Formats: sequence, structure tokens, C-alpha cells
Amino acid sequence: MTNASKFGKVAVLFGGKSAEREVSLASGKAVLEALLHSGVNAEGFDPQDRSVTELTQYDRTFIVLHGRGGEDGQIQGALEWLGVPYTGTGVQGSAIGMDKIKTKQIWQGSELPTAPYRIVAKDSNLQDVVDSIGLPFIIKPVHEGSSIGMSKVEKIEDFALAIEKATQHDAVVMAEKWITGREFTIVILNNQALPVIRLQPPEDVAFYDYEAKYTRNDVEYGIPCGLTPEDEKRLQALSLRAFQAVGASGWGRIDAMQDEEGNFWLLEVNTVPGMTSHSLVPKAAQAVGYSFESLCVAILEQTLIEVTH
Repeated sequence: MTNASKFGKVAVLFGGKSAEREVSLASGKAVLEALLHSGVNAEGFDPQDRSVTELTQYDRTFIVLHGRGGEDGQIQGALEWLGVPYTGTGVQGSAIGMDKIKTKQIWQGSELPTAPYRIVAKDSNLQDVVDSIGLPFIIKPVHEGSSIGMSKVEKIEDFALAIEKATQHDAVVMAEKWITGREFTIVILNNQALPVIRLQPPEDVAFYDYEAKYTRNDVEYGIPCGLTPEDEKRLQALSLRAFQAVGASGWGRIDAMQDEEGNFWLLEVNTVPGMTSHSLVPKAAQAVGYSFESLCVAILEQTLIEVTH
């Protein structure tokens, strides 16, 4: 049992108003139960139902708000203003990490490998996109997480429907070159890359989509990941660099691919990853000896360290 009194009164922030509300509620419930079981004086706090100014009643906050409003710097900015310590990445890193294009631009500027992309709209010249990045490609809303609004485009006829789906969630949409190969996720905790996880959705799933992430039970998670020790270390180092390049800190996740030639490609960063029973952070942490409860406490302990976000 941890010395829980050092944390004081803790608000676990979950729910919110984003498209990822349901996932956030599940993550927040799991984190809250783990902290309470560890003896922490914790309470759930849903910003959809309460004013954030009430957070001044707490000594610190554990942010499990996924998506816009929680993962994009907004709640972090409010907490900075209120003077309440919080877990994870600061205002700027959160804002960058939530913007897939800004993230890619920083990675490109840092000479980190990331898949070619184009910003697209309903009136985009599709042939220009195809000439630039080729087919197939994946359409993504730029400011959403959890694979919301994403579609694989294998032929030109799929483009209009994919754009329609993505623009329901975001005014800014990108087309990203499809990488054929193996998908991996790399959890970062306290400036260390944890063991790499290989994601293997069933054959009827085109990619690791929302259902695969949160509802299906037939996704395989490989730990060990199947890479050689040298390649795993290389991917861990690459991911840690990518995480730090966008200004992320504390804890989070990098998603990456390895193409058929063995090259690694960085996909995106998650600064408030899921903490549900299906989630990847607990799986990676378990591989190095963390129980779910000790993981939650370790993340909360970040709020005890004086940091400049």
C-alpha cells in the first residue's frame, strides 16, 4: 500500500464532451477504482456536469479525458490557470499531439520517419493526392483520436465516402499513405519506453480501428512483439525521441508501423491513452511488473514533481 496521504484530495477527470466520451468514462472508472483501492482520497469529476473552477477544491488531478477538451491542451490550460497540478503532458505538447498534421511537421523537422500525407477536402483533386502519395491511403480527421472517422481508401471510388465520414468529425482531414506491414505501439512512462506491443487485428479488420480498440476480443497483442532485440531497441529509441519532440511528457503512447522492407514509420502520439480493460498502456506496464493499481499511482506521482509544462 502506497503512502496515499501525500496526494491529498485527487480529482479523476473523465467523461467530457468529446467523441471519445464513452471510452473516457470507462477509463476514468477504472483509474478511480484503482486509486481508491490504493488508499488515495480520489473522486470522479466529469467536466460536462461541473464547472472546472470547482477543481480548486482538489490538491491534484489525474486526467483521463480523451479527445478534444481533454487531450488538446484545453483542460491543461485551465488547470495551469487554477494552479492545480495534473498528470501527463502540458498545454503545448497536448495541443500539438492532438493535431496529427502539426505532429507530423515536427517529426519531419526532427528527421523522424513518418508516412507521407496530404491535407484534403471534399473538393480536393483526387488525382493530385494519388500522384503524391499513391493508393491505397487512409483518411483521418486531424483532431480526433481512437481511430474515429478513419477509412482506408483502396480505389478512387471510395474517396468521397471516406471524406464524408471524416468531415462529420473534423473540418480538417488528411490523407496518409497506407503502410503495409506490422503495427506496433510503444508506451512511454516516466521518460522510458516500455516493451513494444505488436497489434494484430483479425483478418476481417482493415486496421486497428475503434471496434478493435474497445469492443472486440479477438485482437492479438504480442509481448514480446516479435522484433529482434536490436529492432525493438531501435523502435523504442525512435518512439522516445518522437514523444519528446512534440513536447509530450509523463506518460503516453506512440503508434508505429514496420513496412515490408523493415523500415519503421511513426503514425501518431497519444498523450492521454485509454486505461480500459482493452487498453495498451496497462498491458505494456504489466510486462515490466506494474499492476494496474501501481501504474495509476506511478502516473499520479508525476504531479508531485515540480515540472515546467
